Amino acid sequence: MTDPQPAALQALFASAKCVFFDFDGPVCRLFHGHRADTVAASLTGELIAGGGDPALVSADGVKEDPLAILIAVAEAGLGDELIERLERRLGEEEVTAAATAEPTAGAALLIGHLDRAGYRLAVTTNNSAGAVRHYLRREGLAGHFGTRIHGRAPAAPWLLKPHPDCLVRALEPTGLAAADALMIGDSPADLRAASALGMPFIGYASDDRKLEALGAGAGAGAEVIVRRLATLTDALNVASADQR
Repeated sequence: MTDPQPAALQALFASAKCVFFDFDGPVCRLFHGHRADTVAASLTGELIAGGGDPALVSADGVKEDPLAILIAVAEAGLGDELIERLERRLGEEEVTAAATAEPTAGAALLIGHLDRAGYRLAVTTNNSAGAVRHYLRREGLAGHFGTRIHGRAPAAPWLLKPHPDCLVRALEPTGLAAADALMIGDSPADLRAASALGMPFIGYASDDRKLEALGAGAGAGAEVIVRRLATLTDALNVASADQR
C-alpha cells in the first residue's frame, strides 16, 4: 500500500512505543557530497595495502558499494585483521561523508514531532555510530535520540542488516517486545531485519527504484510505503487534532 490513508498510518503509530529510523535514506543522504564510489575506491585501496586481491570486490554492484566490499572481504575469509582495517577506514570515510550529508526532506520535522509525542527514538543502521552522531549533532537532532544510536557492530559484517542485530540492540534497553516498536527504512534489508523480529515496518521510497525494491523486490514486499516523510507527519497531526 503506497501512500496509505492517514488512518492506516495512525494505527501503526498508535500501537508503537518506540520508533527506529534507518539512517542513510530516511534521515539523510549520507554520501551526497562525499560519494559512495569514492569511499569504495578508498576501501579497495586499503584492501590492496592489506595484501588482499582486488578481484574479490571487482564485481558490478560490489566495487562501488562500501558495505558490499566489507561483506565480500568477510565472506572470503581473509581474517579479522583485514576486516578490522577496512571497517576502521569505512568508519572514517562515513564521518567525513556526514559533514556534507544532505538532510532528507521532512526528516527533522518528523523526528521532532515523534519525540514531543513521547515516542522513544533510536537509529538502527548499517553505517557507523560515529557518522550518525556527527550528523545528528550537525543538524541539532542529537537530543532527540540521546545515546540510542545503534550502528554496525565493529568488524562483524555478518551482523549487518538484513540480520536484525542492530534492532535487537535497540530493543534491549527498552524492555519492550518487537511488536511495540516501529521501524522506518528504505531498503529490502531493513524490511527483512524488521520482519525477522515481527516488528511493524514503514517503507520510505524516495524514488521509483526504491519503491520497486520495497514492493516487489523484497519477498512479500512492504505492506506500507510512503513517498514522502511529510505523509507520516501529516497523519500524526491529524491524529493529534482528532484527540483535541
